Amino acid sequence: MTAWDPSHPLLEIEHLSISFFTRLREIPAVMDFSCSVMAGEAMGLVGESGCGKSTVALAVMRDLGRTGRITGGAVRFKGRDLATMPDEELRRIRGREIAMIYQEPMASLNPAMKIGAQLAEVPMIHEGLAKAEAWARAREIVADVRLPDPDRILGAYPHQLSGGQQQRIVIAMALMSKPALLILDEPTTALDVTVEASIVDLVKALGEKHGTSMLFISHNLGLVLEVCDRICVMYSGEAVETGAIGDVFDRMRHPYTQALFRSIPLPGADKTTRPLVAIPGNFPLPHERPRGCNFGPRCDHFAAGNCDAADVPMFAVAGDDRHETRCLRSTEIDWAAPAKAARQAQRARVGEVVLRMEDLRKYYEVSASRLFGGGETRVVKANETISFEAREGETLAIVGESGCGKSTFAKVLMGLETATSGRILLYNQDIQDTPIEKRTTDTVSSVQMVFQNPFDTLNPSMTVGRQIIRALEIFGEGGTEEERRAKMLRLLDLVKLPREFAERMPRQLSGGQKQRVGIARAFAGGAKIVVADEPVSALDVSVQAAVTDLLMEIQRQNGTTLLFISHDLSIVRYLSDRVMVMYLGHVVELGTTDQVFSPPYHPYTEALLSAVPIPDTHVQKKRILLEGDIPSAMNPPPGCPFQTRCRWKAQVPGGQCEREVPPLVTLAPGHQIKCHLRRELLEGMEPVFTIAAE
Repeated sequence: MTAWDPSHPLLEIEHLSISFFTRLREIPAVMDFSCSVMAGEAMGLVGESGCGKSTVALAVMRDLGRTGRITGGAVRFKGRDLATMPDEELRRIRGREIAMIYQEPMASLNPAMKIGAQLAEVPMIHEGLAKAEAWARAREIVADVRLPDPDRILGAYPHQLSGGQQQRIVIAMALMSKPALLILDEPTTALDVTVEASIVDLVKALGEKHGTSMLFISHNLGLVLEVCDRICVMYSGEAVETGAIGDVFDRMRHPYTQALFRSIPLPGADKTTRPLVAIPGNFPLPHERPRGCNFGPRCDHFAAGNCDAADVPMFAVAGDDRHETRCLRSTEIDWAAPAKAARQAQRARVGEVVLRMEDLRKYYEVSASRLFGGGETRVVKANETISFEAREGETLAIVGESGCGKSTFAKVLMGLETATSGRILLYNQDIQDTPIEKRTTDTVSSVQMVFQNPFDTLNPSMTVGRQIIRALEIFGEGGTEEERRAKMLRLLDLVKLPREFAERMPRQLSGGQKQRVGIARAFAGGAKIVVADEPVSALDVSVQAAVTDLLMEIQRQNGTTLLFISHDLSIVRYLSDRVMVMYLGHVVELGTTDQVFSPPYHPYTEALLSAVPIPDTHVQKKRILLEGDIPSAMNPPPGCPFQTRCRWKAQVPGGQCEREVPPLVTLAPGHQIKCHLRRELLEGMEPVFTIAAE
């Protein structure tokens, strides 16, 4: 066997084609895909859901299941073709030389085994290490992934760790045998932005420490910019552009890459003067791909008779480092031309106060043995003295990490929970003590919710039209079935869905289309306030832009008040008028979007902004990593809720942060911060990010 030359690619994928075979047809998932990863290099693989990113990763692991098959090309690792490698040799390589980290950490961990045993198992199987030596390595690697108290972690079960800690253990497990290639498939999707930032820093540091090459699969271009040296953009089973990060981000040469960037809320985007540009049309199904360029039907530069004449190969981009594009017109297009002027809209008129919360508290009592009774009763302080106002036509964003109390506050507002104390005034009517089953139909229809996952909120056995008509019946809209059907069709028009979709089942819709149905249903009763709980986080960036634009348009037409719950501060900056930052049940900062996104910041807001990945090479960002997780609401720290993670605490004398909950201080009209820091320190804060001159 010839030794591998490190000057050659560690991983070389050449003209790879993959199909899945069903009883009805062959479904081509990946076609003519090529990319290479050198030793110590990180390659980012990006694109919308269904483009084939994960299929490529599974082909490298040769784990395509019974129906998947490599139908052409080669996947070479250290010069050897993995597709033709004997199973026994492949088993030796997988886990030891090539390791994979999946999106959902709990799917990779055995819930019945302690963490230490799961980690030690890897070198014992792959390298034949003795148990004591394997456990010593496990302890070392747990310290490497920056987990506190390694001995406690090794003795814990997976369910005793937070999501971020579980993902660190999965990374540790993948690195136990120091693999040459690490494949990461959306490793931070389910994590908070602060945890995501620490995981990204960890992956980069460990990659540099061990000289590990990476294939980093993500739909988040900001993360790819922070982690990777090179990028490969996929669309409908093909690589459409590949090159060094700087070349592709600053000199993109494929219309799809450009369209992706134009649908992302970069700094400078504005919902009225510079709205996002959604990609028109829909992603083609694998068996419905067009002739010629796959992106042709959605491309502004499509030329009939040229772009649809034959399959399009990859072309080299002159002057750049291994920069290639699958575009016949890449040398003809004026890439510096601004996007076609998007339709500018009037800012929604902000009217009178329609919702007011005053000192809202929500506590839960839990006992040690809820099933059998007995045990000490403890209190979970989910929300603490929340006060704010929301006006007609306004978008108020509520941001913070998981466990901060965002969803609890939404449940109380919706009537799914009742408040422990405080007041909620909806059009000057007290509703904090009225559960949803006792609220009037008018109150229920006035406050509606759009949920995070459009797949779980629709009845799979009902047509789209029937589900909307059912909501109209509940809200008492329309006197006859014909009137309700006519209103249902008008609601489909409102959310820009074809009227024939009324007869479709949810399984026949894409994720973005399902979310539009959810929005139509929320507005069936003429909702005045809509609570949108992470409404676009499960959608691709191109679909996010369209759904966000839709919400803004409906708000302008109907004067709707939008409470937008999110952890994505880029989208919050783009669409919100005011922002409320929550931490451990407290409102720690409240102000207009401009006030919250520029100093003075609350120290927690500063850390949140620092963690946001921004896909722009001209943005210079200060890195502030938060250590640890949000403390338990059952056992909150004394004094300031943020003091256990605050980097500014030493600036406050006398241990005041540990003793006293700070007051809510007004720094400017409408801008409040809950912090003990002196005003001059707050006002002297530096911006978290700046935009460098081009």
